[in-house]
Amino acid sequence: MSKKIAVLLTDMFEDSEYTEPAKAFKEAGHELTVIEKEKGKTVKGKQGEATVTVAASIDEVKPSDFDALFLPGGFSPDILRGDDRFVAFAKSMMDEKKPVMAICHGPQLLITAEALKGRDVTGYKSIAVDLKNAGANFHDKEVVVCGNQLVTSRTPDDIPAFIRESLNVLQ
Repeated sequence: MSKKIAVLLTDMFEDSEYTEPAKAFKEAGHELTVIEKEKGKTVKGKQGEATVTVAASIDEVKPSDFDALFLPGGFSPDILRGDDRFVAFAKSMMDEKKPVMAICHGPQLLITAEALKGRDVTGYKSIAVDLKNAGANFHDKEVVVCGNQLVTSRTPDDIPAFIRESLNVLQ
């Protein structure tokens, strides 16, 4: 069944961590909506390879409009977590037990949302201590699935495993 996936994204995201999963999700029949502060804006990946047009402003959407949440890494999650609207959106998706897929630095948004206590997760090496301090159980593995809801991975090298497990929780 097709799912509506919210993607919280801004400039300096990790290109492949958005483009490869997004392509796989679309090929599986899912619909992605890229959300940022400004609808119609073009956001750029930090490698300069990918550009994405923002489909909706955070003020126009609500978590109940979506079935799942996708958080690519790079600097994007760190920028977005400074804005309470994005933090509240991510927290709501976690609280409602909807599928949440976060790779690399993506879990930073979930740390700020205080939504990782007792959860099994992984993430980029530099945020491992932050994840532990947020009460999460950190595992240094290519992909960690918690409660058939939360999918996390560490780096672009883990993208194939991240896509595989994300597609499983979206079924």
